[in-house]
Amino acid sequence: MEELLVPLVPMSHTAHIRSHRKPRRNASSLAMRAGVAGGVLSTLAVAGAAGSANAAEPVTQTLELPTLTADLATQVAQSADATQQAAANYELQAERDAAAAKAAKQAKADLADAKKKAEAKKKAEAARKAAAAQAVSRSTERTVLSASSAPSAGSSASTNVSAPASGSVATVIAFLKAQVGDAYVMGGTGPNAWDCSGLVQAAFRQVGVDLPRVSEAQSTAGTPVSLSNVQVGDILYWGSAGSAYHVGVYIGGGQYLDAANPSKGVVIQDLSGYPATGAVRVL
Repeated sequence: MEELLVPLVPMSHTAHIRSHRKPRRNASSLAMRAGVAGGVLSTLAVAGAAGSANAAEPVTQTLELPTLTADLATQVAQSADATQQAAANYELQAERDAAAAKAAKQAKADLADAKKKAEAKKKAEAARKAAAAQAVSRSTERTVLSASSAPSAGSSASTNVSAPASGSVATVIAFLKAQVGDAYVMGGTGPNAWDCSGLVQAAFRQVGVDLPRVSEAQSTAGTPVSLSNVQVGDILYWGSAGSAYHVGVYIGGGQYLDAANPSKGVVIQDLSGYPATGAVRVL
């Protein structure tokens, strides 16, 4: 019997694995691939042409703002109104704070002014009481001086200057000092306001000496004395004898007493500050 011999075809050692087998390519698959490749190449060509065109002419891009809707516009308006109202409230509060600070400052100033006025009123009241007490004291002293120097009943005042009794100079000086602080008034003859000659006349009347009323006549009423020999109680005058414009009385220690002027009133002054022209002695 004859044996059949089967020819053996050599195969790859991986031929039995499906994934290693090369798939068959049919005509449709090849056509598709060719089409895809052609399309890609066409796309690249178009893109290259577009790129060249874009490089040659820059493209301007316009952005369109979103259109505000009615609700959004209302919200914006309400927000603006709220902001404006808040600003108005802040401004009103600032004005109120400023007004309060100003009122507090004014109240403090008014209180200080009221205190000053109260203190001034208190001082004025104290000064008034002191002046009243001084006036009473002067009135009493004048009454005593007048009583002690009054002429006896039935006698008349001498029209000529005569030598008074002992102690008359002290009486004149005491009367003059009691008037210190009184006012100066032109033509004044007392009891609380004097001019220069009216005061001198009233002082010497306390001891019974009747002097002329005006300074011109008083400057020649007694015995003239030099200023180097002036004594307490002598009448000093300023200006020429017989036409003097001011008079006073020497009280010793280089001082004299007179009704000086409206700003000073009745005062005691230093003779060195306002030297007299001359002097006369009537006591």
